[in-house]
Amino acid sequence: MSSSTGGNLVSLSGGGTTRILYMNTCDSDQVWTTSHCQNQDHPRLTVQNITFVNGNSSAETEYDGGGAIWVRGGRFKAVNCRFFNNFCADTGPDLGGGAIRVFSQYEGLPVYIVNCTFGGMEDYGNVGSNGGAISSIGVSWTIINSLFSYNRAIGYGANPAESGTPGGGSGGAIYNDGNTMTLTVLGSLIEYNEVNEHGSAIFFVSNDHSGNIVIDDSVIADNIGGSWYPVYDGISMHSDTLIEVTDSVIENNS
Repeated sequence: MSSSTGGNLVSLSGGGTTRILYMNTCDSDQVWTTSHCQNQDHPRLTVQNITFVNGNSSAETEYDGGGAIWVRGGRFKAVNCRFFNNFCADTGPDLGGGAIRVFSQYEGLPVYIVNCTFGGMEDYGNVGSNGGAISSIGVSWTIINSLFSYNRAIGYGANPAESGTPGGGSGGAIYNDGNTMTLTVLGSLIEYNEVNEHGSAIFFVSNDHSGNIVIDDSVIADNIGGSWYPVYDGISMHSDTLIEVTDSVIENNS
C-alpha cells in the first residue's frame, strides 16, 4: 500500500493488489476485546479527508468484498472521502462492495457516509460482484450530500445464483441485504451506475420485510441495466417495502 498527501487530503492506494483498510472485531487473530464481538460500541472508526484508490480485495477468500475498506463491529463513518477504482471479487451471489463492505454495527446504528464521492467520473468508478460502491448485510446506512456515479456490479446470476451461474450483478451503487435496516439518502446524486441483474442504482432486500428506505432532496437518474423495479425504476426491493421519497427526482433509470 502507498500513500501521498496534497492540500488537506491524504491518498491511500492499494496498488491494484491489496485492500487498504480492514477492521473486524470478530477476527480472533486481531484479539477479541469483548465476549460479544458482533455488537460492541468500539472501536469507533472515522475516515475523513482521505482518497482511497486502487484497492483490490479480489484475492480474499474468508473476508471477501470491500475493495478499499472492510468493517465488522463497532461504529464506522466516512466523511469527505473519495473512492476511485477500487475492486472486489467480480462474481458471487452475496459478496460485494467495490469500495466498502460493512457488517454488525453496534445496536443496529447506521453507518454514516457524508460528503463522499464514489467514482464521480467515467473510468473512476468502483467495481464488484454486487454493490459497485457499497455493500452490507444487516446494516443501516445514512448517506448525506454524496455522489455515486460510474460504479458497476458485474456479477451475473443474481442471489440466489441461477443454475449454471456464479451469482451476483446487483446494486450498481448500493447493495443492502438483511432484515430490519434503514437506507437513508439525503441530498445525494446517484447516476450512471450499471448492473447486470437488479438495482441499477439501489438493491435493497429486507428478507423479513421489516426494512425501509428514505430518500430526500436527492437525484437518482440515468442508471443502467437490470430488472425487478416494482415501485421506482433503478431501485430493486420488495413491493411492500416502505419507501418515503420527498423533494427528489427518480428518472431515466433502466
